[in-house]
Amino acid sequence: MSRVIDLHTHSSVSDGTETPVRLVASAIESGLAAVALTDHDSTAGWTEAADAARGSALTVIPGMEFSTMFGWKSVHLLAYLFDPSDAGIVAETARIRDSRLRRAENIVSRISADYDLSWSDVLEQTSRGATVGRPHIADALVARGLVANRSAAFESILHPRSGYFEPHYAPDPLTAVKLVVAAGGVPVLAHPGTRGASEVIPESKLKALVGAGLFGLEIEHRDNTASGKQRLRELATTFGLATTGSSDYHGAGKPNRLGENHTDPRVLERIIERGTGSAPLSA
Repeated sequence: MSRVIDLHTHSSVSDGTETPVRLVASAIESGLAAVALTDHDSTAGWTEAADAARGSALTVIPGMEFSTMFGWKSVHLLAYLFDPSDAGIVAETARIRDSRLRRAENIVSRISADYDLSWSDVLEQTSRGATVGRPHIADALVARGLVANRSAAFESILHPRSGYFEPHYAPDPLTAVKLVVAAGGVPVLAHPGTRGASEVIPESKLKALVGAGLFGLEIEHRDNTASGKQRLRELATTFGLATTGSSDYHGAGKPNRLGENHTDPRVLERIIERGTGSAPLSA
């Protein structure tokens, strides 16, 4: 029986290419034991994913990838089993989504001065209620024949040095951890070693997050560097943090494959024991 647990995936509710229903089907086809749906700043896909998994052997873990900013750096926080109706979570994620939308509109306005791209082109690449972001702009650029694929879009027109980049609002990581914990959730820092050991979150800052209730670090992720992973393992030992592994699956939006990295079942058991805001759907 499969014990592969993937705790980081995205559907078309954010920047994945598969609907929540199709993502669950993909997880079942891949033989996963459990999958977490962690769309950016949104829980809109939870119900569809839960309904799609009923009657199967797959456990669905309700989650979200919470956008935060540490100084000028984007830091993402995976949040599991929190209450999706919590007032603090609802207000903050709505603010983030609104800022993302305005940011996307401004980016497209600037790009359209140099390329044949319109806002309607971007909307054609989104599903109803989706958190609109740069991946949708990338998909529109692909559809217009301006780049070959998403990766090419981010390496060229959407690269921060291209002149079209614009930040969006996001809270600091400490605020986000506190919000998740207050909503009964379990927070884990997402892929925090992508820039190498020297760019891993400073120990003093991590100590504050742990004090606020941070549960773990996502270490086994294709974008974390070898030196980043080593430093994260040291920090996990120092602070007694759990470690997870995930695919960060986006369907056809990224090369990441379901289950390519996974989490120890014992860690998932601890997440379920700790999370009180919502419950996993399990056969």
